[in-house]
Amino acid sequence: MAKLYFHYSTMNAGKSTLLLQAAHNYRERGMEIYLMTAQLDSRAGPARIGSRIGIGCDAVTYAPGEDLLAHVEARLAEGPLACIFLDEAQFLEPAQVWQLAHVVDDLKVPVMCYGLRVDFQGQLFPGSATLLALADEMREVRTICHCGKKATMVVRQNEQGKVLTEGAQVQIGGNETYVSLCRKHWRAATGAGQARG
Repeated sequence: MAKLYFHYSTMNAGKSTLLLQAAHNYRERGMEIYLMTAQLDSRAGPARIGSRIGIGCDAVTYAPGEDLLAHVEARLAEGPLACIFLDEAQFLEPAQVWQLAHVVDDLKVPVMCYGLRVDFQGQLFPGSATLLALADEMREVRTICHCGKKATMVVRQNEQGKVLTEGAQVQIGGNETYVSLCRKHWRAATGAGQARG
């Protein structure tokens, strides 16, 4: 039975590595898969999913406003698919998440989405919020804060390492820009969510 999956975490938890490993397992068994990633994020190269540990794979990109249901239907006209893997799912628009739900429900193809849950200000990305509402199964990919506790938040830093608390929700970057923290250390770093005195 096809399902919509959402694998979520903070930055640098290994989401893309897990996606590429799962995709390899399908291919190794002779199954046809379809890899997608956000056009917005080209850190691994254009139309490519890459991991910090050095592995990567070519993928088809998606952009805002694109009809993913129509896109998948066109690909299915070429032959069956065992699974669709989608990286950078936080950049999906809510309507696109609904389109992926139609892929699962109507076209009977499993869709595995991998992405961030919250931004550097502790707010849900719209795509992630819709995935949290619609996904049949959700799996947290865990990483740790410098203190050893589970990291659930992320801070954005400038070139000098100063924590930023304002700015656009989307800014592409890696270890040089983002640090994953537990909620307590995120609150200390950002001054957000302070208790009333």
